Amino acid sequence: MNTIYYAPAFAAFGGSAFGAISTIVTGWVTRRRRLRERHYSRSISKRERLYRSFIEEASRVYADALISDKSEIPQLVNLYALIGRMRILSSDQVVQAAERAGRVIIETYLSPNREFGDLPEFMEEMDPLRGFGEACRRELHSIPSH
Repeated sequence: MNTIYYAPAFAAFGGSAFGAISTIVTGWVTRRRRLRERHYSRSISKRERLYRSFIEEASRVYADALISDKSEIPQLVNLYALIGRMRILSSDQVVQAAERAGRVIIETYLSPNREFGDLPEFMEEMDPLRGFGEACRRELHSIPSH
């Protein structure tokens, strides 16, 4: 007879416990999802800043290489420092594309200087960062968002 009175109490306690546990689990899952989203967002931002810095530096150095025989060693060191950072954060395809762009810049320093009148002849080779940009775009689109 006493068990009849305990059944509703156990049911109420079980329901309360289940509600409390489900609230805790839901909060934990929500927090983990937010942390993952924040990590994803930071990862993308960090790579975008790195790639932008590389493109800006490589463009400056390439422009100098087109009109000068004298290489700017500090600028080349900066460029290769950025590639070194990419080795930590980026895919192999992005790093390889950055290294190819670096080689093109060095080869441009070693080649004869260009004049504005030479522009039509070398329009195709004038964008040594095209492959790098395409590799970056593929990488950024392939990073899972969750």
